[in-house]
Amino acid sequence: MAKITKEAALLYHSQGKPGKIEVVPTKPYSTQTDLSLAYSPGVAEPCLEIEKNPQDAYKYTAKGNLVAVISNGTAVLGLGDIGALSGKPVMEGKGLLFKIYAGIDVFDIEVNEKDPDKFIEAVKAIAPTFGGINLEDIKAPECFEIERRLKEELDIPVMHDDQHGTAIISSAGLLNALEVAGKKIENVRIVVNGAGASATSCTKLYESLGARRENILMLDSKGVITSDRENLTEQKRYFATDRRDVHTLAEAIKGADVFLGLSKGNVLTQDMVRSMADHPIVFALANPTPEISYEDAMAARPDVLMSTGRSDYPNQINNVIGFPYIFRGALDTQAKAINEEMKIAAVHAIANLAKQPVPDVVNEAYHVNNFTFGPEYFIPKPVDPRLITEVSCAVAKAAMDSGVARKHIADWDAYRLQLRELMGYESKLTRQLYDTARRNPQRVVFAEGIHPNMLKAAVEAKAEGICHPIILGNDEAIEKLAKELDLSLEGIEIVNLRHPNESERRERYARILSEKRAREGVTYEEANDKMFERNYFGMMMVETGEADAFITGLYTKYSNTIKVAKEVIGIRPEFKHFGTMHILNSKKGTYFLADTLINRHPNAETLIDIAKLSEYTVRFFNHTPVMAMLSYSNFGTDKEGSPVSVHEAVDYMQRNYPDLAIDGEMQVNFAMNRELRDAKYPFTRLKGKDVNTLIFPNLSSANSAYKLLQSMDMDSELIGPIQMGLNKPIHFTDFESSVRDIVNITAVAVIDAIVDKKKAGK
Repeated sequence: MAKITKEAALLYHSQGKPGKIEVVPTKPYSTQTDLSLAYSPGVAEPCLEIEKNPQDAYKYTAKGNLVAVISNGTAVLGLGDIGALSGKPVMEGKGLLFKIYAGIDVFDIEVNEKDPDKFIEAVKAIAPTFGGINLEDIKAPECFEIERRLKEELDIPVMHDDQHGTAIISSAGLLNALEVAGKKIENVRIVVNGAGASATSCTKLYESLGARRENILMLDSKGVITSDRENLTEQKRYFATDRRDVHTLAEAIKGADVFLGLSKGNVLTQDMVRSMADHPIVFALANPTPEISYEDAMAARPDVLMSTGRSDYPNQINNVIGFPYIFRGALDTQAKAINEEMKIAAVHAIANLAKQPVPDVVNEAYHVNNFTFGPEYFIPKPVDPRLITEVSCAVAKAAMDSGVARKHIADWDAYRLQLRELMGYESKLTRQLYDTARRNPQRVVFAEGIHPNMLKAAVEAKAEGICHPIILGNDEAIEKLAKELDLSLEGIEIVNLRHPNESERRERYARILSEKRAREGVTYEEANDKMFERNYFGMMMVETGEADAFITGLYTKYSNTIKVAKEVIGIRPEFKHFGTMHILNSKKGTYFLADTLINRHPNAETLIDIAKLSEYTVRFFNHTPVMAMLSYSNFGTDKEGSPVSVHEAVDYMQRNYPDLAIDGEMQVNFAMNRELRDAKYPFTRLKGKDVNTLIFPNLSSANSAYKLLQSMDMDSELIGPIQMGLNKPIHFTDFESSVRDIVNITAVAVIDAIVDKKKAGK
């Protein structure tokens, strides 16, 4: 983990637009009509509806997706009482986490008031604005009273995350650590070092999960909290012990099964850890310096199950695993509160998630081959995309079951899809692709079986039910890699094309190819040599019908793959060229970009083929094409170079396809801005239409466009490259394609094969 310097932190917060969050409009605002609807006079209508029925605020305003992060700055991180304004960067950061992990909007509210009564009144006064309130960085014991009263007096969810966030995540971790250690929560002895808001909330939740109070010892700065001590707060008195034989941490921890530290760094020694029971569980959560370092704990007891609050060690207790999704489930049910049932549901959802196979995106983020449930992985990672569905659904169900939900969810599958779409983990288009492919899975050959991403994609595609994978490569090497990646190859065919057992097939393929290309100078001997190459062999499997589709490209240059595809598969007879397309799924809609990989310097004839192929492909994906042929000029303003070829291609397409919405040549800003285009060029065939298909004038511009979109941090997804124009379903990947990219292309290839068979009447 990179060291964070003061200079870097200050620059991060100050550069560009100061701070970390902003307000973004969600409705159109470009016309006078838009503004009249947004404000006066149109805004009066929803105001009157809300006056008649206050619950309609969830229907007509952002209330249902808006959380207030509220603090008075009295206990900011490890900085203490630095004041409300000084704590604002933390509250903005909390807002950023809500947004990126759960799609929840946030206003951060810094209240300059330490008196609990006055603070409570301030929060109550602004509460109608919000669907939920996240209390943050308020010191104990005032935080207990503030939260209790606000929960009693408000009808929206209120949660003090410093208390309950840590409690929920550490409880999930504790349940799983106990399972790994082979212990039961009702039997273990627990030592809690710290008696602040987090410590007391954690311990109470452990008790709700089965821990026995008589097995718990809690310590504050004065030592073990005993019942004979004077001036104990209500919270400390609850956990005070009647024992008189323990006073120090060293005495308390002897024989203990669990240590929970929410105190300060370096207070737990190696000798103390050695004195604990077998398979001790140590949650050293002081930040940034834990009560004992990971290295020291492991050196003292190799059997220790260790968690810290740091991301550079295993099993991080990180509140971001919980609070975004807890509020997501609460908001989506318009819950009146976040109650114990909802918190416990979150605990079990998080704990159960750590036992499931880990998605590839998590492994990639942490640069490992695979996380497996055990001593070094018993808490899910914050980047796990399944958290939003598993935790939010569990919390929403608990809200409904416990009677605090005002809105009920009937279709849980639809809700899960809604959550995935909200966060960009899935789009309607990709879901349709997968659903269509599952209905008739085809035999798909994966060329580069020894590439980790290709192998993972083949296994995942089989698990998704979208294809029957056939993997090319050395079977021993593939099986070894699968073992390293903890992948099951059950039901997956492996073909070692170089093995002597495949000699008959290589020879047969060579005869077929040499006969097919004899008039192009291909001899049997040359063809036989080529069958030792995976692209030739794999494409011949498809050509002969021994497979239905082929995926390649992670190890192969496009120029070579294109050459092999032309030679083995050939271009559809009605075309002289083939191309590729990328699909961009964005909040603005779905866009089709062509040709992104194949034709370097297309002339008018090539562009005509690309346009016709694009029309077919867009319709293949159940969209009506509205096509703009792009250039750096508009409608004949430049009489030289590529604009001329584009102009000629447009003229041909309009004459021969009079019902097709296609025009150009035009600059991309006119293509994408309907109002601008219609005002400047009212004669265009695209008048009144929104363009969804962009035909680029050459490979350089098309490739640069999709690579630019791919590299930008956008709420969008690129699918492709998608082959257009070959005789059989041969599809390419980029060498940097992720596992998900390859699975998406596999779904496209399967559908391509299904359509191909229907055309052939098979």
